[in-house]
Amino acid sequence: MERIGLVTLKGKPITLIGIPVSVGDKSPDFTVIDSDLNEVKLSDFKGKIKVISVTPSLDTPVCDLQAKKFNEKAVNLPEKIVIINISMDLPFAISRFCSIASIDKIKVYSDHKYASFGISYGLLIKELRLLTRSIIVVDSDDIIRYIEIVPEITNHPNYDKAIEVAISLYKEQDTE
Repeated sequence: MERIGLVTLKGKPITLIGIPVSVGDKSPDFTVIDSDLNEVKLSDFKGKIKVISVTPSLDTPVCDLQAKKFNEKAVNLPEKIVIINISMDLPFAISRFCSIASIDKIKVYSDHKYASFGISYGLLIKELRLLTRSIIVVDSDDIIRYIEIVPEITNHPNYDKAIEVAISLYKEQDTE
């Protein structure tokens, strides 16, 4: 499936490919690669609330800041909330970035090998084979509870809103 014009890059429409997801959908499983070249799946985070921060490339200023902001926010989150950053960067570049930027509170993965995440969530940019900037919050039962696809890739997402949703889900779960 292709969607044109939902997102722009410097004002020019781009094409997103894959299967789009919506709030209320069961979150599709995916396979990404960690910095040690191990496969990681969504199901590896079973029972946790997942904040999935999606960045085109950590080598760009907005993506760099997005990872750093979420790393800072992760310090104060309960253990049941995990922040996952996914990009198309190579695992080696991700490892270097995390080391230089002191990213140690969030999980950072590459979708480069399979594009499994990008296709499963409809967030793969056809023209660039990058992921479009977005945030998805998935509850502990793997139901999508929040999606923000940033309309202009060079803009920032709403970091606070995503964390607010995750904390709200945590509080709901904690009272059950």
